[in-house]
Amino acid sequence: MKKIVEYRSLLNVERSVTLKELKTIYRNSMKESHPDKFHDDANGLADAEEKSKQIIEAYHFLVSINAETIEQGKPEFQATIAEATITDYKYENIRLLVTFSNGSSYEFISVPKATYVKMVNADSPGRFAKRHIFNAFPYRKVSNQE
Repeated sequence: MKKIVEYRSLLNVERSVTLKELKTIYRNSMKESHPDKFHDDANGLADAEEKSKQIIEAYHFLVSINAETIEQGKPEFQATIAEATITDYKYENIRLLVTFSNGSSYEFISVPKATYVKMVNADSPGRFAKRHIFNAFPYRKVSNQE
């Protein structure tokens, strides 16, 4: 959640921002801190490059967890969790990355370590995840390697 809050703060957006509004805010933020504006100022250029990288990362992350994006990908997500099996999972900094047998990978955000430990120790981690993780935590699609 900390990452989400930081990104929303960086772009100065609310939780309910639409994709269209987010795109406009992103473009305006990039115009303000684009490295090309600082070609004569070495310090300003370095700061602008770093800031633009942060803005790009924040934008892509916020787009991936936006309600509209989630809604568009929901049929695919539901099919994946219903039909595919978990082939791999990795837990790091309250984020659980789950890879499925169909090649899709999803990142579940703000998963408590205790929940992850229960999943690992469950008789069926897949069944535990379906009941306690997949529809309980914010998620975003990370990749699809079919």
